[in-house]
Amino acid sequence: MKNCESRKMTPDQLRKMQLTELEMLVEFDRVCRKYNIKYIIGYGTLLGAVRHKGFIPWDDDADVEMLREDYEKFKRIANDLDEDICYFQCHDNDPEYLWGYGKLRHTNTVCVRGGQEHAKWRTGIFIDVFPVDDIPKSMFGQIIQDVYCFFIRKILYSHIGKYSAKGIKKVTYSILAKIPVERAYRYLKKYISKSKNTSDNNVRILMFPLSKKQKEDEYWGFSKNFYLERELYEFEGYKLFGPKDYDDYLRKCYGDYMVLPPKDKRSKSSYYSYVRFTDGKTIIHK
Repeated sequence: MKNCESRKMTPDQLRKMQLTELEMLVEFDRVCRKYNIKYIIGYGTLLGAVRHKGFIPWDDDADVEMLREDYEKFKRIANDLDEDICYFQCHDNDPEYLWGYGKLRHTNTVCVRGGQEHAKWRTGIFIDVFPVDDIPKSMFGQIIQDVYCFFIRKILYSHIGKYSAKGIKKVTYSILAKIPVERAYRYLKKYISKSKNTSDNNVRILMFPLSKKQKEDEYWGFSKNFYLERELYEFEGYKLFGPKDYDDYLRKCYGDYMVLPPKDKRSKSSYYSYVRFTDGKTIIHK
């Protein structure tokens, strides 16, 4: 697919994207309940549930999170997902896939984000499935881990960035892309292997940058209780699991989360070059 300028979706297209993601969320919830796998809806998805009883009206994605052991268990039983609805994608089952977390992809859809036209992995409308891993208890250890994970993320992204970036970034990514992807995943496993549901460490998404608010406290990341102590929240007419202490979680993400942003800020930064829904209708931005 040729590289092309990408734009945001119209309101009708955005709602269609949300409802496609909702179908996957409901199926994901069904399978997790069947196998007693704990998850929570996170970030903007949880905020949407608390503030809007569903998607944030201008939000174009959905996120779920799981402790590492639950994530690994889900990977083993992901084939039980209704293949007419969605499938699970990670590097283990799609070696061309480069992120350090998984996605649910909607079957018979296509979704290519702007700047990722050269990617070779399977595409489709998606929701992110984030594993969270233990972080060290000492500030020194947290800083070392943060720097370590930063370089792993850059190595993985370099295989996209060497095509989409410009100037010095393109040169840098072209150099980093010479490091084999499998080596980067071996580096990542150094920390993954230390994560246990029963430990009292805080947790974070290793392959996602920590926000400033997640670094405000001496002990970075999120409490593991967010993932162990859960409640059901209404979401677009369904019930999905979120952290019992949603207020603490959301304040750690967004501060005063009940205050709506100004109208000119109510948009996401996600851009798409090409989207095809299950009905065959497409969004093509050239």
